Amino acid sequence: MADRSVPIGTLGEAALARLSELLDNCSRGWRKLAAVAGTEKRFKCSEEELEMCSLKVLEPCGSPSQCLLQLLAERDCSLQYLLCCLEKMGHTEAFQFLSSVVQEPIRIVVQPQSQVVSEGTQVSFTCQATGPPGLSYQWFCGKQEVPGATCPELVIESATLQTPDWYICRVNHRASFTFSRWARLQVKRSSSPVSASGYCPTMVGLQILCQPQPCTLDEGDSLHLRCVAIGNPPPQYQWFRNGSLIEGARSSLLQVKLVTTAERGRYACKVFNLFQEVWSQDVEVEIGPQLFASGGSWREGDAGSAPEHKRPSELYATDKVALLMGNMNYLHHKHLKAPMVDVHELTNLLRQLNFKVVSLLDLSKDEMQMAVNEFLLLLDKGVYGLLYYAGHGYENFGNSFMVPIDVPGSYTSEHCLCVQSVLQSMQQRQTGLNIFLLDMCRKRNLNDDIIPQVGALQVTANIVFGYATCADAEAYELSQGELSNGIFVSFLKRWLLTAEKITVLLDKVAEDMGTLEITKGRQALELRSNLSEPRALTDPIKPAEGPEEFSVRNLQWAKAHVLPESRYLQFDCGARVQLGFAAEFSNILIIYTRVVETPPEITRCEAKLIDIPEELDVDLKFTNKENPEEMGSSLSLAWSPKLSDCCLYSRLCGLQKLKKELAFTICLQYQYQGLDDFLEESQSVNIGKPLIAKLNLCVSEVSGGLPGACNPLAHPDLCEDALTSSFHSTRSIETSESLAASEAYRSLPCDSLLGSWSAADGQRVNTPEENLSPEFPSTHSI
Repeated sequence: MADRSVPIGTLGEAALARLSELLDNCSRGWRKLAAVAGTEKRFKCSEEELEMCSLKVLEPCGSPSQCLLQLLAERDCSLQYLLCCLEKMGHTEAFQFLSSVVQEPIRIVVQPQSQVVSEGTQVSFTCQATGPPGLSYQWFCGKQEVPGATCPELVIESATLQTPDWYICRVNHRASFTFSRWARLQVKRSSSPVSASGYCPTMVGLQILCQPQPCTLDEGDSLHLRCVAIGNPPPQYQWFRNGSLIEGARSSLLQVKLVTTAERGRYACKVFNLFQEVWSQDVEVEIGPQLFASGGSWREGDAGSAPEHKRPSELYATDKVALLMGNMNYLHHKHLKAPMVDVHELTNLLRQLNFKVVSLLDLSKDEMQMAVNEFLLLLDKGVYGLLYYAGHGYENFGNSFMVPIDVPGSYTSEHCLCVQSVLQSMQQRQTGLNIFLLDMCRKRNLNDDIIPQVGALQVTANIVFGYATCADAEAYELSQGELSNGIFVSFLKRWLLTAEKITVLLDKVAEDMGTLEITKGRQALELRSNLSEPRALTDPIKPAEGPEEFSVRNLQWAKAHVLPESRYLQFDCGARVQLGFAAEFSNILIIYTRVVETPPEITRCEAKLIDIPEELDVDLKFTNKENPEEMGSSLSLAWSPKLSDCCLYSRLCGLQKLKKELAFTICLQYQYQGLDDFLEESQSVNIGKPLIAKLNLCVSEVSGGLPGACNPLAHPDLCEDALTSSFHSTRSIETSESLAASEAYRSLPCDSLLGSWSAADGQRVNTPEENLSPEFPSTHSI
């Protein structure tokens, strides 16, 4: 089946011949199609071209319609547009034929699950599918169709010992169909008497029948892991790699085509229903890396003589690194809402593309410079580097400036970071692809009349700039209640996972943005690029350097994404408290306290977080909340991993400001039965430097980084020296930190721990997701 968004040229010869025949046999069919299609300027045919089509009737097998379709194909006319034209011109037969060719395939997204139930229990099987409109369902018991079962859900009112045990669903659309997996129903004799009504619903515990198995693969192989369980209610599945949730992996079978070393790690499947949760065994998946010369090229096979013709699929990155910065809470300028949600959503999407992501909110100038310096340390030859910035900004004399949160009321380039300077530094690292996504305004700053001296950039043919708006224009954000999205990201996230050349992807984003009525004439995406190869964000990762250098660079990244280990605190009164951690961003930590055990004589008990260091951005009225949504973060509206009624949550922001190890106090307040007064006990806790605090971005003097907002690096060899320095620093850190960071690298080669719960009792990832409905936009400008 073809995709409606692809060009006409993808139609097969038979389909093209049949469509041409239908248009040729219709009075003025092809001419009318030319007129309708020509309403779009780029598809308009000249008189000479129409005459050329007309003369095809003089050839033995000539077809004017086929000639016209070829002209439209050369202009990249899509099948979707052609369908619209056929519908407008009223050619029903041609429209129906093309619709049948390009209809969406039927895909089953929810499979019926096997179950074990007791006699008399009500049972339901569910099968849901996506595809063209008008899908119909048929259920079968063995080879016999179940009468009247034409809905996605099959309900068996009362299971008996004679109930047949194998069920399957067929999903139909006209002549096309697909079958679900078989689901087995096992009915056991009930050991308890049924109620007077004759119906006694029984919950059957989850049981894993098929465990995933460890395997060893080569790069380019396909990974298949299976976990099959039974239970009532039917079980659901969620796969994890190295403790991090795998987006979209929600079936009993986990499949990954064309694996790379990014998929190496420890896998497990969580099986759950409304009442129970069980875990499969952990299995190791080993993926042997293919060896490349340390100074080799970025394409497969380039070590020797290069092939004459190279396919786009041969392009790869030696690594992928992304720095995402969002500034919202400005000290002297208008506050923004969208950067938090935008950075969060892009973090989740880029992680799916195996980017090492550092996501930071609300940075001062020094902190932004240090974050960029750490970003540069992760770059090397052939690495794909992506920088996303959301916040206030401006553009003067062709240079873009990111505005930190601590700029004064009237600021100039010396208070800001110059994007072009960052690019110049990235070029010195010999990166394979440099991507800048700038979600900010580009109006002139009338307070700044200095022409920056950035210096000449190298001609590398691998630079892509995606500006959220045009030069001298503003960028806007869409808001609904507490949640906001920038318009740029609202459309970007629809296409980001597409396996397209990055410039083609951004072109599609620009086209979609152009359909938004409320911003027409006010905001339009601008793309600047000199990219000479069809490089895409989905390109695979194949390390080109030696294993030691690759490990050290990954260790530097992993240091900033290791959560403190969950721990238990035992108090004198006999109460036991669990202390757990989650990361909302690389510089925002969620701490929860949960009372897991109390003596029977204690009636009320809760553990509060107090004595938090003043240097952190913590609002005390948002600490020790019973629900995550009360912590002052709009993201919490979309996720609430409520662990128990005795759990309190606190949100600690600005971890980059932490100068010493993070120490605080857990205060236990409890009440004995029959007494009105509360008693207190407290314990001090030190969790070291969590997440981004390990990188010491709070230093007052920024050395070795970008010396000025719009000046190039002072020394051309700076990045190489800094990387060498990084090697020494990561090798000489404290033993406990080294072990933790090394373990993070081994277990998390490409996945951040952002959004995951760290807990000793096995609680796993709970990734936030947002569904936003835009309202009238507000501006990113100042």
